[in-house]
Amino acid sequence: MSVESPSPFADPAAITHYADNARRTVPGLDAVHRMASVLLAERAPADARILVLGAGGGLELKVFADDHQDWTFDGVDPAPAMLDLARATLGADTDRVTFHTGYIDSAPEGPFDGGACLLTMHFLDANQRLDTLKQVRRRLKPGAPFVVMHISYEQEAQSRELWLDREEAYLVASGGAPADARRRREAVSKGLHSLSPEQDEALLVQAGFSAVSQFYSAFTFRGWVAYA
Repeated sequence: MSVESPSPFADPAAITHYADNARRTVPGLDAVHRMASVLLAERAPADARILVLGAGGGLELKVFADDHQDWTFDGVDPAPAMLDLARATLGADTDRVTFHTGYIDSAPEGPFDGGACLLTMHFLDANQRLDTLKQVRRRLKPGAPFVVMHISYEQEAQSRELWLDREEAYLVASGGAPADARRRREAVSKGLHSLSPEQDEALLVQAGFSAVSQFYSAFTFRGWVAYA
């Protein structure tokens, strides 16, 4: 895939504060990681091999590794510095993860017992997203779970502005500076490839996933579990 690495993840200051910023801007992020772990474990075996796309930072990898001592992982991310942060986050569990610098076409063929892609798909346009989903689907065993979460909200003009207003207000209410909240709003509005939840679900189905169901909704974020 010819997708440029998101520029904030080449900024050392942004990387240093990645975990704090992610928790501040994504309502219930730690709970999302735990829910993803539970959803994967519903079908993944005790010795599962799990594909994690967008693994930089390592937050979800750390939860998965703590919850499931015999799982191993392949983590893929285009930003080397974010993969370094993942290694630091994982500590002693790093030896259970094989890291790959790049996009989905840098991932091994598998087959994997499950997959996760959190806070990543909104960097891809609809065509890139569909290609990525198809490639993930191809790497999963039949019936394997796939958990995905990213920015996804109504795209009709009036509804779109309302949800962006709400997210901006949430960030300020959570202690963020109004100027920072406004900058994030502009970044989400103009810098990301946001789709509606209906469009995101349709792409999962088009990519070959079945039994798509939403498990998380928080302001401009949505999460789904689906099966290969």
